[in-house]
Amino acid sequence: MNTVQTEPISIVGRGNAEGARLFREWFDDLSRAAGAGQGGAYVFVMGSLAELLRTFDFPIVFPEINSLQTAVRRVAHEYLNEAEDYGYSPDICGYVKADVGVQLRGGRHPMGQIPKPALAVNTNACNTYIKWAEIWERMYGVPTFTLDIPGTRAEGKQTWPGDRDFENDRTYVAGQLRELISLCERVSGRPFDVDRLREAMGHANTMSAAWKRLLDLNRTRPAVFNALADGTIYLGVSNGFRGTAAGAAYFADLVEEMEYKAAHGIGTVTDERYRLVFVGVPCYPIFRRFNELFTEWGGVFVNSTYLWFASGGSNLGFEYDLTRPLDSLAEGLLIGVRDAMDSMLFQTDILIRMIDDNAADGVVYHPIKSCRTVSTGLADSRRALLAARDVPSLFIESDMMDRRVVSEAQLKNRVDAFFEGLAGRRRQGAIRDPLSVVSEAHTERRGTERASGQRTTDNG
Repeated sequence: MNTVQTEPISIVGRGNAEGARLFREWFDDLSRAAGAGQGGAYVFVMGSLAELLRTFDFPIVFPEINSLQTAVRRVAHEYLNEAEDYGYSPDICGYVKADVGVQLRGGRHPMGQIPKPALAVNTNACNTYIKWAEIWERMYGVPTFTLDIPGTRAEGKQTWPGDRDFENDRTYVAGQLRELISLCERVSGRPFDVDRLREAMGHANTMSAAWKRLLDLNRTRPAVFNALADGTIYLGVSNGFRGTAAGAAYFADLVEEMEYKAAHGIGTVTDERYRLVFVGVPCYPIFRRFNELFTEWGGVFVNSTYLWFASGGSNLGFEYDLTRPLDSLAEGLLIGVRDAMDSMLFQTDILIRMIDDNAADGVVYHPIKSCRTVSTGLADSRRALLAARDVPSLFIESDMMDRRVVSEAQLKNRVDAFFEGLAGRRRQGAIRDPLSVVSEAHTERRGTERASGQRTTDNG
């Protein structure tokens, strides 16, 4: 039986509270930079190179994070409409359109003021990145730099350090990093400082080791955090504070909290009944309610592909070799970005490991209208997974930004049916004594009533 979270707030809940505080501070810093007329480095979560860019004192701007925050704060439609009125199609990425809206408003954002770009750095991890950076190039005339990261040639064919192909790819990436350093020196007017890079990489190592530990800790029963709700907070900090002492300290404290919860049997919900894996990007326009559709049934997301491709490679626990910073940075970038691309193109094997490692009861696929890169092929991925594992799955569609294509009622109907199926499967497959079956049915009936908004009056 799970323990209700009655522990001191100084330990339990600290990660979410501190994450929210750091996030506000990050946007406050961006607002100060904008007020001072300082240009930012516009980057993306898959291959941000924040460790390198911080050595030139660029404010780090993540347009993806800025955009999703407009949806979480329920104002994304204003930015989307403004971009569409400007000429952008309703069919393209919602993140792009929300960012265009921010730029058209002079950087005004619900969380603060976003500085204009001084340069843009992107990888080929997402085909939209390249075209997105071209928008800023046209708007502001800023230089853009695209890092071409060689991807996995075929499923299961990843190469690793020591392999000839990997070493050739790393040399290729390292050469591009040297070109980027020259560009940063020219734009910032500051010389490259390898010691500052080592310092930032050391902080990134701490964060990476902690991220891997968090994923391992969530294999416990009950799960110590929700990969969808809590995990999104952790992702925000891991990207916004990558390579900083504050980010490293946050994740060290977060691991301490989760180890405490694991040791004391404290779960992220009071009654964990179903352990789930999430595939795709969350539904931000109704973010809290979207998560509640699952937690009301005792469903907890124990892992997700989102924690995989949006963590900058931290999910692998990769740590830089500080004795050879540039070569190791190229190695980490190659491994991390390649792994992020694999999460969208070759995800079956990792999903099988997630299911087995976390004792997952089901998988939820969430294709979205705005992102073809993430969503294309999810139906095929689902068929491949079901051929390899006898695991229930749910396929629901909405969007990460556009509330016009989000129907809470339809989502609820599909989610409720999914959990009813899980409950029936559990009753059919489990061997229990009669009293246990009665107790199980009673709990499931209460869960159904909560999900449908009925008030339960039975005190039994």
